[in-house]
Amino acid sequence: MKLCSFSKDGRASYGLIVPSGIVDLGRRLPEPTLRDFLASGDMGRAAALAGEAADHAFDAVEHAPVIPNPDKIICVGLNYHAHVQETGRTETANPVLFARYAGSQIGHGAALVKPRESDEFDYEGELAVIIGKEGRRISEADALDHVAGYACYNDASVRDWQKHTHQFMPGKTFAGTGAFGPWMVTADEIPDPTRLRLQTRLNGEVVQDTGVDLLITSIPRLIAYCSTILPLLPGDVIVSGTPGGVGARRNPPLWMRDGDICEVEITGIGTLSNPVRAEA
Repeated sequence: MKLCSFSKDGRASYGLIVPSGIVDLGRRLPEPTLRDFLASGDMGRAAALAGEAADHAFDAVEHAPVIPNPDKIICVGLNYHAHVQETGRTETANPVLFARYAGSQIGHGAALVKPRESDEFDYEGELAVIIGKEGRRISEADALDHVAGYACYNDASVRDWQKHTHQFMPGKTFAGTGAFGPWMVTADEIPDPTRLRLQTRLNGEVVQDTGVDLLITSIPRLIAYCSTILPLLPGDVIVSGTPGGVGARRNPPLWMRDGDICEVEITGIGTLSNPVRAEA
């Protein structure tokens, strides 16, 4: 299944993607948000509505981040060998983690906002892992049982602010810089995420292209590691890291500019597309 969050005529909801558009689950089910629906543990109720006629055309709604209200967004840095090499850093025994705030996120089709304070606005295509079942100290062997699904993510970064201190956060959670969508594909359709391929395009030019099997810290180990720190809850998001090819490490650097279009495509999931808008 493909599940999304959206708003229509000012009403926030979530839905099931069908060939003709979106079946509005918020009108049919008691849970008010997709996060709450995942927490219910009864995904079959959405599958049972797959034969319903769409309530909305896909392009007739305002797309929200797949999970607009996660309890936590855990981002992973330096998690592909090629990206570590292009940064001149060394690989670490444990994952590099930082937080992104929910208020920084946007949905499919919304504008990535280049802040007025910087001209060093960079793309980072990534695979997002959405938790479906709560757990603490989850074993690697059981980790994928806790995954509700997967989505595309653009963890866009304001590079000069990222370098203000040794902490990444200032450049990693500016308003309007975390694109998340267009939907999540449920885990039953992706039993082995290492078989996925991720590609980022800027104005149609391929700038990142990698297999997810090249992650340094695997998705099961990320889940095990993060859940040791604190419980993972339904709707939590782990943004698993970006591959090589980021704009900051090109010569000359390749920054996102006003009017650009940035796309993140993952096989078996879909394509997240966002225009870039310079903040006035």
